[in-house]
Amino acid sequence: MSVFRSITLITAIICGVGLSTSAGVTAQAASGADTAKPLSNSEIYRIYSHNSWIWKDGAGYFAVSKRQFKAWSGKGRNASVGQGIWFITDPGKLCFRATWYEKGTSFPATTCFSHREKNGVIYQRKEPDGDWYIFKHAPARKGDEITKFRRGDYVSRQLERMMPAMASN
Repeated sequence: MSVFRSITLITAIICGVGLSTSAGVTAQAASGADTAKPLSNSEIYRIYSHNSWIWKDGAGYFAVSKRQFKAWSGKGRNASVGQGIWFITDPGKLCFRATWYEKGTSFPATTCFSHREKNGVIYQRKEPDGDWYIFKHAPARKGDEITKFRRGDYVSRQLERMMPAMASN
């Protein structure tokens, strides 16, 4: 698998909610996000710190200690693991910089998400040019992206199992 394909696959896994959103919901989210205000740094920290974000085929963990970021995605030939850091930049913006490993190769990647809130609805988009989508309704609904966050580390055990295979050719 090429490095470009891996980055595209990992981005699709992380942003899967945006790929399956209908045009009507995307338009609704975009119009709400346009007038929403960025989340504060402390609000971003509360969402991500010490939580695992469970993806369709993997997960990412945002540790408090040293702001470590760990993730895994895929299975078999499409498996990859990432290790790095997460950080908050501008108000409402979270990024993680990681080295991603797949069988026999590695590559660095930085991924960022912006977050805005209006009337209790939180919007999210992948930077720099992703579409806004509803990350959390007010109140949260089943299927909202925020419901895919779990307190604690749901990544390290799987990452440790997968890492030896990443080094082999």
